Amino acid sequence: MATSKNQEREAREARDRLKLYNARQTVHQTKRARRRRDNLIAVVGGLVVIALATGAQILYFSAGPGTPEATPSASGTPAPDEEVTTNVGAVPDPATAESRTWTGDITINDIPLGISLDGALAPQAVASVVSDIQSGYYTGKSCHRLTTAENFKVLQCGSLDGAGGTDPEYSFGPIENAPADDVYPQGTIAMARADSAYSNGHQFFIVYGDTTIPANAAGGYTVIGTVTSGLDALQAGVAAGGVVDGASDGAPVVAATITSATIQ
Repeated sequence: MATSKNQEREAREARDRLKLYNARQTVHQTKRARRRRDNLIAVVGGLVVIALATGAQILYFSAGPGTPEATPSASGTPAPDEEVTTNVGAVPDPATAESRTWTGDITINDIPLGISLDGALAPQAVASVVSDIQSGYYTGKSCHRLTTAENFKVLQCGSLDGAGGTDPEYSFGPIENAPADDVYPQGTIAMARADSAYSNGHQFFIVYGDTTIPANAAGGYTVIGTVTSGLDALQAGVAAGGVVDGASDGAPVVAATITSATIQ
């Protein structure tokens, strides 16, 4: 009888040990599964963050004030088979420039800049800028981009949306009067563009310090004239403030707006 009771107790204890073992195994497997799930979520989350960051960088460096290679352009580059080779929109006849020198002023943050535009060397671009000034296009437009790197010091103005956006219904070419040595001396006024020779639009840039901009496959940038007075005040009033977040290329800390523009 005693032997039978001992066997029952041992069997019961064996069953209890088996239950405990199975319970521990279940807990262990659950923890492993949870760790695998958490690790998978972390990996997927990391990939999503990387993808978003990469996408943001691509957008920033291809379409905005962060355009690489010191290119004073605020628009994307059309694919080779989509490149525009004709004027788009109501671009004025180059004859409008009258092959003469135009004088006037552009006031930025109440800082008057005397300007001289060469209608003989850049007839198409000067005709466009003169037309924009006469129509009042530039009044109220911002100067959305400032660069402060050595040998690259420009203030870019005239975007359609105040943030570098181009006018899809207005562009022209070809490139005119671009410097052969890629050097844009202090005081130069030139047209901003994308990679196409026919992607000039309303935007222009003012060179406030000697600047070198390597030409791309399309060429250099159309020089339309010079700032004849007020550049020192612009340097002190806008450029000296630097770029937002301490960058060397981007929105100026001192918000800059064209308050008036005249030409004659």
